[in-house]
Amino acid sequence: MTQDLLIELLTEELPPKALTKLSSAFADGVHTTLVKLGLAASDAVVHPYATPRRLAVCISGIATQAQDEQKREKILPVKVGLDAEGKASASLIKKLAAMGFADKTVLDLDIESDGKQDLFYLTYTAKGAVLHEVLENVLTEVAAKLPIPKVMTYQIHAGTTAAQDVAFVRPVKRVLVLHGADVLPVTVFGVKASNVTDGHRFMGEKSINIPNAREYAHVLRTQGMVEPDLNVRRESIYEQLKNKAGANQVIMPEALLDEVTALTEYPVVYKASFDAGFLSVPQECLILTMQTNQKYFAMTDANGALVNEFLVVSNILTDNPEQIIEGNARVVRPRLADAQFFFEQDKKKTLDDMVAKLGHVVYHNKLGSQGERVGRVQAIAAYLSGVLGVEATDAKRAAYIAKADLVSDMVGEFPELQGIMGRYYATHHGEKIEVAAACAEHYQPRFAGDELPATAIGLITALADKLETLVGIWGIGLQPTGEKDPFALRRHALGVVRMMLEKKLPLSLTETLNAVQAQFKGHAQFKPAATEVKLFMVERLKGLLKDQGYAAAHIEAVLSNNPDRLDEVTEKIAAVQAFAVLPQAENLAAANKRCVNILRKAAEKNEAIAAQVDEALLAESAEKALAAALNEVRPSVQKALEARQYQNALTALANLREPVDAFFADVMVMADDAAVRANRLKLLHDLAQLMNGVADISCLAA
Repeated sequence: MTQDLLIELLTEELPPKALTKLSSAFADGVHTTLVKLGLAASDAVVHPYATPRRLAVCISGIATQAQDEQKREKILPVKVGLDAEGKASASLIKKLAAMGFADKTVLDLDIESDGKQDLFYLTYTAKGAVLHEVLENVLTEVAAKLPIPKVMTYQIHAGTTAAQDVAFVRPVKRVLVLHGADVLPVTVFGVKASNVTDGHRFMGEKSINIPNAREYAHVLRTQGMVEPDLNVRRESIYEQLKNKAGANQVIMPEALLDEVTALTEYPVVYKASFDAGFLSVPQECLILTMQTNQKYFAMTDANGALVNEFLVVSNILTDNPEQIIEGNARVVRPRLADAQFFFEQDKKKTLDDMVAKLGHVVYHNKLGSQGERVGRVQAIAAYLSGVLGVEATDAKRAAYIAKADLVSDMVGEFPELQGIMGRYYATHHGEKIEVAAACAEHYQPRFAGDELPATAIGLITALADKLETLVGIWGIGLQPTGEKDPFALRRHALGVVRMMLEKKLPLSLTETLNAVQAQFKGHAQFKPAATEVKLFMVERLKGLLKDQGYAAAHIEAVLSNNPDRLDEVTEKIAAVQAFAVLPQAENLAAANKRCVNILRKAAEKNEAIAAQVDEALLAESAEKALAAALNEVRPSVQKALEARQYQNALTALANLREPVDAFFADVMVMADDAAVRANRLKLLHDLAQLMNGVADISCLAA
């Protein structure tokens, strides 16, 4: 017989930021374990429930007992299992006892050969798992695997017995286990199961009998004033926030929405307000204060400006919410006042004073202070400005003040505001608009898919900052390993790659990294890292291009040539894409691969290659035709390459198909005559160089 199984653990308040993962892991863990025991179907309907003080799951079609199963177990080799008299040996008796079959004898065993020796086997019927007998172990096993870094260990007292230590996420107060309408005789975490749960702490019935597993959610909602479904509560909060906001826009970070969902059992949204005088403080500060400290939702008007109203997600429904509204307005005031105080105090400090303090902040003990780092970033920004044709004065100034806000009171309280506050302080002190903007923009892109800096000064400062981090941290041996990347070097590398690629920056990657590396001269523990960092960045580029949908073969063709200008990469891939569909492409790619292989083997044997092709040594008509075709095509290919018309360069190669095919069909490259051999190798060398001017087209060969 199968019935729905309901399990609920009523606890003290669970960690809100972990509740979603806990709920999913608990439900999946119970279901998966029951499937392994043969008590549940793999496609059973699994409904997780979670509130601030309960984890629950309802699973459909759970059997009272699993079906018996026929099993066949290998026991021992016959020669080990029998003694000299042909009776059961001590080893066999001990083995059967250990397996729970002490009542079995040699007569109960089968003998079968595995091709090497005879073995004893036992065929038996394994009794199917009984739900109420295994459930305690199931819950204990699932609890041990819940995604929580550290569980609580607490003591319980059961009657007159001595205190017991119990470990769970939070102390368990009640356990509810229903199989259909039947309470299963389970005791877990020191609590005996029942069909009783608790309703809302302040509304509804306090103690509720659940008559049947299927009625759990309905009874909790109607009698207990509790919405047990996490997703339903989240959707309710989302809709209430939008409705309460009216014409305003609610700022709803996903993390905050998840957290307030995990903090409430019956969420109700109320609107409150604060003194409009606080709007003189940068709105990012006020928003973060409300979100971080009070779990409030800020609102903006149609123009994106913060309004002096906010939304509160309460856990109480009342017809007279004035006390709740006034209480929350009163609580938020000192928080906003703190933000206002920090801002006003920070504005009194000059930018030079802030930068000077960076000299006393350690960046890394092997690389000096933040002040020293500022000097390096300035020098890198000056170099980049020169290469990109941008006036260096503003870029150096931006690099100088970009990190000033790190020592401000506001960023000390809210590290998330670094850069944002820098822009406000720079503007307050009269810095140029682009210089002030760079204080915020130099952190971009902050994450995958984030916008790139919009201004030229912001772009240069961002590049300088990220390149200094990449080369510096790599140079002291702290490159990413496996899953660990404490200095976010992968993100920095991807940011640099995106800026060079998407902004079409005409920068030599090698020269740029060498210029950055030069800034670490004098740091004894720094080791040259430019070459390794370049390879690391090219790997990030490869991943980015794959994510953008480019074919792996086309990416490999371009990157195999070790491009030094990332701004040309996508144009070259586009040219390869166009070339790949030409009817001559397949043959030329195969020929190019053959060229590369022949030249590689010749190099391994130290074969001589002529300095230039000597037409007098061209004996075969096919090699003469190829040399002539090369001379004819070369000018147009080189002209196209110089003009960065990569598609034209590759298309021009199509004219080489017939002479290349004829050459490989009729000509023996490795001729007996050394001079002829060297001449033919030079002809192939010239062919390969011309064909691979844009990309290594041998990568297109099947």
